[in-house]
Amino acid sequence: MKNQDQIDYTAISKSETFKELMNKKKKFIVPLSIFFFIFYFTLPIMTAYSKVLNTPALGAITWAWVFAFAQFVMTWTLVTIYARKATQFDDNVNRILDKVLKRGGM
Repeated sequence: MKNQDQIDYTAISKSETFKELMNKKKKFIVPLSIFFFIFYFTLPIMTAYSKVLNTPALGAITWAWVFAFAQFVMTWTLVTIYARKATQFDDNVNRILDKVLKRGGM
């Protein structure tokens, strides 16, 4: 049985199991990040170059305020989604490490 000092991380990083995990993470994180940045930068861009968000939504509250509040909701939602998905990624990492520690390799 190997201990933490004897783990060959290079071999793990080259294994199909690890590559599959990294691909799953990338397929999850990249679209979420793109969505976040587009949603985040839409507010300053639209307020700088458009008058659309300056129109009233509810009484004296403009669409800019609604959009700004929606950014908080979006952030909390994305954090919750990521935290749940990260648990699955952590489980996959633990399975890879258990496999390495018990069998002495991939």
